[in-house]
Amino acid sequence: MGDTRGWWARGRGLAERYPWVVDVGVALLVQGAMTMPFVVPRAAGLAPATWAAYGLTTLTVVPLVWRRRAPLAVLLAILLASMVYKLAVDGPGQPLPYNGLVIVYTIAVLSPPWKRLVCGVLVLIAVPVGVWLNTRSARELTFSAFVFAASYVFGRLTDARQRAHRIEAERAAARERARIAREMHDILSHAVSLMIVQAEAGPVAVRTAPERAEAAFDAISETGRDAMVQLRRMLGLLRDSEGGGREDDGDALTACASGLAPRAPQPGIGELPALFERVRGSGPEVRYEVVGAERGLAADVGATVFRVVQEALTNTVRHARARTVDVQLAYGEGYLLIRVCDDGVGARAGSGGGGHGLVGVRERAAAHGGTAEVGAGPGGRGFEVRVRIPVVAGVPDATATVTAEEGR
Repeated sequence: MGDTRGWWARGRGLAERYPWVVDVGVALLVQGAMTMPFVVPRAAGLAPATWAAYGLTTLTVVPLVWRRRAPLAVLLAILLASMVYKLAVDGPGQPLPYNGLVIVYTIAVLSPPWKRLVCGVLVLIAVPVGVWLNTRSARELTFSAFVFAASYVFGRLTDARQRAHRIEAERAAARERARIAREMHDILSHAVSLMIVQAEAGPVAVRTAPERAEAAFDAISETGRDAMVQLRRMLGLLRDSEGGGREDDGDALTACASGLAPRAPQPGIGELPALFERVRGSGPEVRYEVVGAERGLAADVGATVFRVVQEALTNTVRHARARTVDVQLAYGEGYLLIRVCDDGVGARAGSGGGGHGLVGVRERAAAHGGTAEVGAGPGGRGFEVRVRIPVVAGVPDATATVTAEEGR
């Protein structure tokens, strides 16, 4: 099944890159179908099939090679050649007007309204004339009208489906760009905030506690490297989405040499301890607690938990001037509650809750059908971020699993 899907995907890619190959294939297929009456023995009393008749039949098929580039001209050429065939040659009849059905379908899919209108007028004239020249029967007229109408309807349905796919693809691309922008904002905001705090404390520590200054510079370096890794990951995803999922060999070798997979998983709950260590290096003490029966989470939920905690801690480091921060993950029946509370300057840290970071927290919660609340902590002291996310039990957290395996 996998091989079949792979061949089908490669075939569709080839057809999109070289549409003329498809057009030639369609013309050959139609030619094969219209050749059948010439190779099947004819009934006694009928004139034998001739090469002249077969040549005219071929002339009604060859224009299909240009069906995408000049559909109306192809339709006129097919009608003209078919009329000559009816009037000048006593050749085998065709059970179905394959060439006409193909070009009507093509016009219905690709052409603007005025071309479709011209096509409809030409078919309404050509079908009765062809029936009159052939059998002059109401049965043939009804059948011919039905098959041409069906061909047109199928073409319009195909056009509607293709437009729906394009719209959905554009919406998916817009959602992905928004997600990547939000991820990059979180990465840069967190990293730059920590680096600024460490850089401001460094000169003072150099004069009073050189070992603390050295630790601060190490923290700046580590934070910067981590930010670069995550940004490279985000930019790699962006390049893949813009380039059709392809990457050149140089990028792949660079990624392997640096130990970074082009599609490495997003950080999850398993990477929270490393995040807490970086924040502790900036001053506040981070206390972490898990309440309830801890269970696996889907990878996207784990990434959301990490980003929500990261943004809340970034807000604390940047604005709150807090000494301690409490991070709590509470597992309930069908939900996960994320709570980050500091003992800093209180509601001023939120400054109205209009910052991009807190807006991003709300968007992340809403993306999972959850809610987010920000404001003063218990008793009006400090600042608190509370996010409640519905979760499904029994789903492994892929990012936490990867992190645990890497730590062995």
